[in-house]
Amino acid sequence: MLIYLDICCFNRPFDDQSQTRIRFETEARLELQERVRQKKVGLVWSYMLDFENKQNPFPERAASILLWRNLAEVRVGETASVLDRGRSLMSLGIKPFDALHVACAIMAGADLFITTDDALLRKLRGYRYLRRIPGKTIPGEV
Repeated sequence: MLIYLDICCFNRPFDDQSQTRIRFETEARLELQERVRQKKVGLVWSYMLDFENKQNPFPERAASILLWRNLAEVRVGETASVLDRGRSLMSLGIKPFDALHVACAIMAGADLFITTDDALLRKLRGYRYLRRIPGKTIPGEV
């Protein structure tokens, strides 16, 4: 299985853990990353993760997140295909950075695109390059 974690997932452990949802999402993210370390799950890394991580105002957090790039099985750079798919996603009302993250996941052949962004998931409903499972949206072949 190949997964793409949106930048919000990498930042989740640094959020206020007093809210139950945030704590659960942090625990899930930590479990997925443990599976990546054990090579039970493959990780996709993208140029968008690099770009957004460089914008992190906390250098120690950015450095911690950047370490995951070295564990990625697949890396996705900026290509015409990624940009075209991103534009297609933006036509659904998806913000440019989010659209490019999803485009990278799709172009990498990720089995799961994982995000904590409910608004993004709502906008992805019905996108023809995404499969639906109950309560979740994942990229992949139709």
